[in-house]
Amino acid sequence: MTGETDDRFASVAPLVAEHADLERQLADPDLHADAGRARRVGRRYAELGQIVGAWDAYRQYRDDLAAARELAQEDPAFAAEIPDLELAETAASDRLQSLLIPRDPDDGRDVILEIKAGEGGEESALFAADLLRMYVHYSESKGWRTELLERTESDLGGYKDVQVAIKGSSNDPAEGVWAHLKYEGGVHRVQRVPKTETQGRIHTSAVGVLVFPEVDEPEEVTIDPNDLKIDVFRSSGPGGQSVNTTDSAVRITHLPTGIVVSMQNEKSQLQNREAALRVLRARLLAAQQEAAEAEASAARRSQVRTVDRSERIRTYNYPENRISDHRTGYKAYDLDRVLDGALEPIVRSAIEADEAARLRALADG
Repeated sequence: MTGETDDRFASVAPLVAEHADLERQLADPDLHADAGRARRVGRRYAELGQIVGAWDAYRQYRDDLAAARELAQEDPAFAAEIPDLELAETAASDRLQSLLIPRDPDDGRDVILEIKAGEGGEESALFAADLLRMYVHYSESKGWRTELLERTESDLGGYKDVQVAIKGSSNDPAEGVWAHLKYEGGVHRVQRVPKTETQGRIHTSAVGVLVFPEVDEPEEVTIDPNDLKIDVFRSSGPGGQSVNTTDSAVRITHLPTGIVVSMQNEKSQLQNREAALRVLRARLLAAQQEAAEAEASAARRSQVRTVDRSERIRTYNYPENRISDHRTGYKAYDLDRVLDGALEPIVRSAIEADEAARLRALADG
């Protein structure tokens, strides 16, 4: 029976060997001279460390259970330990099996998150600002850092479009920013009485969220300068009024793909150019992955590019204080807490649904 059990984990041995090799690499000072490579090795080491720990725990419970069963044949007192050891071995086996599910290679990456107002006009822009606040507070609760890259404000203080970079604090891919926020891409629908509504009627508006894994190093995505059309112009605020007397705003068009990125948040043209290139690299990385990986392509396609209320992933209902995720079936009546950053239960429901789907795929395959 022990042999049958271990056959399920035949893939663990090479992972244990890889973990030991990565440990040796991390002890080499030369590795840390290359920050990007050191970061990748550290992430993989942390990921495999969980598998190695789960494998050791499973083997310990397996061996203890086998010993208890053998000893129980001579001393019935050992039989009382068997049920608890069986439960512990099963739990350890299940954890190891879940850790062996192939992980999204981008899980450990930081992200660039974009929130775009859509159907609903000014009310949609106001809700985009609410979502930004939610993601910033959620990031703070996870120990992540946020950096506002670009924003286009609406007349009433909302955002027509806002981009924020979110940087993680752990080498463990399971705790990565992309591992958690990749499920946020899509259309978020809000139902509430707008500030602009004088008769107390509930309106439905939509906001689009796009999430891109950020490039670790510029070398990951090669950009030919000849493929770029760069325009500079004066920054503008709500209503289009000029907020700067110099041409500091930058618009970069990537001619082969047609991707356009504009930045005017900083007062320096150079800073806006660097921020625009940072966003462009993230978008190009996502485009490359879509072309190269069918699984990644399916994940990116789920992030709705048009902000149509009918293509929603989540609904925020203010009158009922209710939040509903239409992909996982998650529903709760604590919308006020969620908007203050208590997003983890919703994110966790998406992670669990994704893991269950990948387990089914492995079983079918």
